[in-house]
Amino acid sequence: MSRARLLLPAASRFGGQRLLEPVAKALGRANAVAGASLAHCFEVVPAGWPAAAVTRQADRGDAADAAWLRADPVHIRPDLTGARLLAHGRAMQVEATDVDAILPALKPLFGDAGFQLDAPTPARWYLRLPAGTQLPAFSPPDAALGAELLEHLPGGESDSPEARRWRSLLSEVQVVLHNHPRNAERLAQGRPSINSLWFWGAGRLPTQVLSACREVLSDDDTVLAFARFAGVRSGALPTRCPDRMDGILVDLRDARDLARVQADWFVPLIEALHTGSLRELRIDCESGDGYRVTASQRWRFWRKPRTGLGA
Repeated sequence: MSRARLLLPAASRFGGQRLLEPVAKALGRANAVAGASLAHCFEVVPAGWPAAAVTRQADRGDAADAAWLRADPVHIRPDLTGARLLAHGRAMQVEATDVDAILPALKPLFGDAGFQLDAPTPARWYLRLPAGTQLPAFSPPDAALGAELLEHLPGGESDSPEARRWRSLLSEVQVVLHNHPRNAERLAQGRPSINSLWFWGAGRLPTQVLSACREVLSDDDTVLAFARFAGVRSGALPTRCPDRMDGILVDLRDARDLARVQADWFVPLIEALHTGSLRELRIDCESGDGYRVTASQRWRFWRKPRTGLGA
């Protein structure tokens, strides 16, 4: 059976945007299911989501002999109640010249702590972890973007020795970055300052990654790295729905314009269900809302249309 799968952000990220009539009818008649997260689209052996090791393998090919932790450049903005993560990844517009200027100032700090810091690509920085390193819990940056920083510090609310150690290390990093002249140059160029690092994705390279997908389309380098490790064809997210969607996973978690998502993806996929070129459409929201849409559901005409994606 031909299937397509869409990964969407939490339904609340679309605010009060309403569904178009054909989409509202299709989702009203669909089976509501528990929405699956990105990690559920891949079977990682052993279980986990070691993003640092998998992206390191894609970037440099040397991840197999160590444990890794991402230490990505980010921008944090203080506010009246604390601070918030405002930019990470591509939004930081980090260039090789930034890496060449900033890394030499940070390497001694991490070296004294027993970690080796490097940056095989400007946007992705890594710490190589000694064997037996005890780590607190770390939040992925996507989960913390725009949120109050306090709840996403290393270890969360934990007061364990590991959490205290990494918070202390982070504070030292922020002092070095605050005083670095490269940030004044970045601000003058209209780019956000690199005023902190984000620790996340700890782990070792998995033994195996499996996926039922034939192809993965995403603008997230981590998703693409997991797809490649699984031996699945992968590529950048296109602007519109491809003609053939059988077995394709589409990562739309960064989308915020529901009208655009519907016009570019929902409507053509629902039409494909009606013509028989697609048998099933699975929609998963990060909020836990999910739908399984099939061609035969069109006859459930007694069901009311939905007004939005959320429950």
